[in-house]
Amino acid sequence: MNLNSDIEQFDVQAVNNKTKLFEATGKIYPKRVEGKFRQLKWLIMFVTLGIYYITPWLRWDRGEFAPDQAVLVDLAHRRFYFFFIEIWPQEFFYVAGLLIMAGLGLFLVTSVWGRAWCGYACPQTVWVDLFLVVERAVEGDRNARIKLDKAPLDISKFLKKSIKHLIWLLIAFSTGGAWIFYFADAPTLLIDFFTLQASSIAYMTVLILTATTYLLGGFMREQVCTYMCPWPRIQAAMLDEDSLVVTYNDYRGEPRGGHQKKLADTSLPGTLELGDCIDCNKCVAVCPMGIDIRDGQQMECITCALCIDACDSVMEKTGKPTGLISYATLRDYDLAAAGKAPPRSVPILLRPRTIIYSFIWCAIGLLMLFVLANRSRLDVNVLHDRNPIAVRLADGSVRNGYTVKILNMVPQKLMARFSIEGLPGGQMRTNQQDGLVTGNGETMSFELAPDQLKVLKVFVTMPANSLPKQTQTFQFVAKIPSRGERRVTETNFITRK
Repeated sequence: MNLNSDIEQFDVQAVNNKTKLFEATGKIYPKRVEGKFRQLKWLIMFVTLGIYYITPWLRWDRGEFAPDQAVLVDLAHRRFYFFFIEIWPQEFFYVAGLLIMAGLGLFLVTSVWGRAWCGYACPQTVWVDLFLVVERAVEGDRNARIKLDKAPLDISKFLKKSIKHLIWLLIAFSTGGAWIFYFADAPTLLIDFFTLQASSIAYMTVLILTATTYLLGGFMREQVCTYMCPWPRIQAAMLDEDSLVVTYNDYRGEPRGGHQKKLADTSLPGTLELGDCIDCNKCVAVCPMGIDIRDGQQMECITCALCIDACDSVMEKTGKPTGLISYATLRDYDLAAAGKAPPRSVPILLRPRTIIYSFIWCAIGLLMLFVLANRSRLDVNVLHDRNPIAVRLADGSVRNGYTVKILNMVPQKLMARFSIEGLPGGQMRTNQQDGLVTGNGETMSFELAPDQLKVLKVFVTMPANSLPKQTQTFQFVAKIPSRGERRVTETNFITRK
């Protein structure tokens, strides 16, 4: 068999027969539905959008020397402010720890409740829901939107489409606008932005986020979840037989049928006892991903549970028990299908993977809290001069030079005391007198500006009768008496060049 010739022959036949080897996905028109899961999605959408848009405008008093914006990523001064917490660049491991905790939290939630993040809190889901609210308000529900798209262009259609896209653009613009307020003082940036005095980076950021929000939320929608997002392909590894997923209980719903009276009478020849599913396709109509949950578990399903609301409403109208489509675990589904137990719809929380995820998540969180609570807001760095390493003076004494950097990570002025320990007979001085008060040669006091780095040139001298043989280790000690903080930095005193 010649494989290449077979493929070529198949291609020729496909062209001659005008066979479609690929067909683009059609537009999905999700139908509005009411129910407890839809209400939960409304609540989460309201909360998440509220947090996103309102947070930059919250204030937090840190004193006169620090910004009063509660959440601020101050790139110009290399700070991250989160209410009472201030993170410096060298403390970025806190942010890395939060990202690790977020990842583990996502693993844990997925193991217990399936793709709850995708169905309820993912930004793509939230903004698509918001865009759909606008679309339904302007163009109508599912059937009206389908009819409008098929209708020829007229003034009414043009106005409806224009209004919808204008509102979409305003939402997208406000999305990008809210984002830049996290990186500068929000009230000031708002005025600068609309008076055309903001930086070009701010305008470019808003433009990019406006375009991406408009395209992803208005046009690509479910395609983002299916083709662009890697999580649908990863999340399967997080699931097991005790994870909750949206499930069509086919043992109860099949075979499907319209439930006409003649079919309900199973005594008639050739008739079947139908299941509870009346094949109304309402579960398909409300799905934002355009899938049929009755076909089984699918990668595209984001477990938003709107199909549960739709099916429950139909079951109530037909006088049948709700739960034909429900949240269920694979273990419970198998038991219920065998007639041994009804679905619990409650996940087993204590199982190996959830225990491991929870333990690691808690361990990282507690470790970060401990380090955060005990971190010092004073940092000292000492660098020994290299050229010359040591200088012998006329009286036989030896002098070493050091560059000392003292960082005050508190947004207020502090008085610091600086001394040397472990070097008997050593004398310390500096040639900088900007507010510096020199003590007895072993201690000096000076003022630290708020949130600033102070650089000192310090000289340590040892008299000839106290010189070590070659090298001696000693310590620079910085103290903040008002805060009870003490930092010790070890270095060397070198006798010979």
